[in-house]
Amino acid sequence: MQQVKVGATRDPVDKSYRKMMQGVERFERDHALAPQAVLRFRLLPRQPDVDMQGVKLRIAGDTVSVPLPLSEDNSFAPVRNEQALREDAVLLANRKASSMSWRAQVITPGLPPGTRRLGDLRLECRAGMDSGLISNDPAIISWLSSMLYSTDKVCSQPDGNYLFFTDKPLLGVTLVHGERRVHLPFKMLYAGGEQTPASLPYCDCQVLLDRSYYAPLWDNSWPDDTLLEFDYMDDGDKREVAP
Repeated sequence: MQQVKVGATRDPVDKSYRKMMQGVERFERDHALAPQAVLRFRLLPRQPDVDMQGVKLRIAGDTVSVPLPLSEDNSFAPVRNEQALREDAVLLANRKASSMSWRAQVITPGLPPGTRRLGDLRLECRAGMDSGLISNDPAIISWLSSMLYSTDKVCSQPDGNYLFFTDKPLLGVTLVHGERRVHLPFKMLYAGGEQTPASLPYCDCQVLLDRSYYAPLWDNSWPDDTLLEFDYMDDGDKREVAP
């Protein structure tokens, strides 16, 4: 079995390999939401001083050490390894704990630039929740505990609060399906606009606050083929965002 050496890091980032594979199984089970998409996982910065260059990631168990190659955007394809499952392995990165966020990534190929598909986001939430990729914000943990950590409830109720991120700072988001166009309200941008200096360190959005948004996953009046169009702060032609 191929081995990889990751430089020793005190208190490293890690995630449960079994949980990640549960997310893969959820993706396969609900693939009809995004039939053309593939599942990847992506590492995102969580602290302002974290270096996202040269990140190395591996599956680490008692006897297993399997490298997971990262693409330029620090995403990777899940790999199934039965020995790692038996050993309850972890995904281990050469960065300190809480320095990075993890997200599932479900993207249908061929979408227009600066857009996401709502069905992709619905599936991304389900795969992410089953993978255990949730914020450690105490308020969110408390809410999830009351919901018994139900993926279906988190991803299908208005107060589910599963965060998504764009690649650039956001000005606004518009839902588009046919002739119907609706701007997302401000309360669905920037982690709801509710973060404080005290709570921000506990949010996955700590350094990505201006790239964060919620999507109306629960609203069945918007079909899976609905597109979310992003207006970025650095766009030359900025549309006004509805209050």
